[in-house]
Amino acid sequence: MESGKILGFFIEEAKEHLETLEKGLMDLQSVIADQERVNEMFRAAHSVKGGAAMLGFNSIQKVSHRFEDCFKILKEHPVTIDHQLESMFLKGYDTLKELIDRLQGPFGLREDEGEKLVQAAEPNFAQLQAYLDRLVGGGVGAIDELPLQAELAKPVAKMPPPNFSVQVTAVLKQMLLLFKGAETPSSRQQLQTLCQRLAQLGGGIGTWTMLVKTVHRAIANPKNPYSTLAPIAIKELKQSSDLLQAGKGNAIAPSASLRLLAASPESTPAPTTSVAKTPVQAPTPSPSSPKEITVPLEPRGAAKALAQVFNKEQLLMLAKLLHQASR
Repeated sequence: MESGKILGFFIEEAKEHLETLEKGLMDLQSVIADQERVNEMFRAAHSVKGGAAMLGFNSIQKVSHRFEDCFKILKEHPVTIDHQLESMFLKGYDTLKELIDRLQGPFGLREDEGEKLVQAAEPNFAQLQAYLDRLVGGGVGAIDELPLQAELAKPVAKMPPPNFSVQVTAVLKQMLLLFKGAETPSSRQQLQTLCQRLAQLGGGIGTWTMLVKTVHRAIANPKNPYSTLAPIAIKELKQSSDLLQAGKGNAIAPSASLRLLAASPESTPAPTTSVAKTPVQAPTPSPSSPKEITVPLEPRGAAKALAQVFNKEQLLMLAKLLHQASR
């Protein structure tokens, strides 16, 4: 069988397993009471791990293996599900989904890109593993007795200033009011100013500053509507502030969705071609770049033309939108 067909089969199967994982994680409190559904999630992670190992996708294999280990704990031990546990599982899911999405994108998944995503997700998985071990070990009091080498190896997280959560909540309320209003350059500027305020509240904690800067870039892009920005930005800022207040700042990382919204457009001259063309609206044109480009009707030529105008993150987003539109 051709390698392309094998890859296609793996991607389709992986997407089905991702759907199983997403449904389970979104209803984890109910799933945990049904042993067969827990087994189903374990098998989904195991299958993705096996297929990735066979095809040499080390980053996907590593993340799937992490999930497999966590679901094994849920299989073998009674665990009380709380919001923090759900949040960490969903962050891990975001990483696995982004790896699969990149694999089926126009340029595939480069191993160096995959490894960077794995490294960025590792603090969250270490936190998740430690939290599960704590729950299995008998609650908060048992944490000191567990051999949490991954946790001990991490630097001690800085604590935010006093009243951090209260101040962040006040700023988020102001942002919500602006998101509900008209989308104007003035309101975007006010939102960016509030982002600067949030960064200052973090007292120089790196992971918090990185997240806020990512939100700032997403808001600065006028192509991102408030209806899309608001639920992602507010949710991630709130969840991250809660983690920071709990002394778990190392677990803070922007999701794949937020990073895509924050991707900056690149200015590149439009390509020319002599074959049949169809106009395509280019993202966020600058004064030096055209508002429209032309692409051939032939798919391979169209892909080449788009690759000259869109940056990598925008191409990934375009691939997702085309996939959704074709359903």
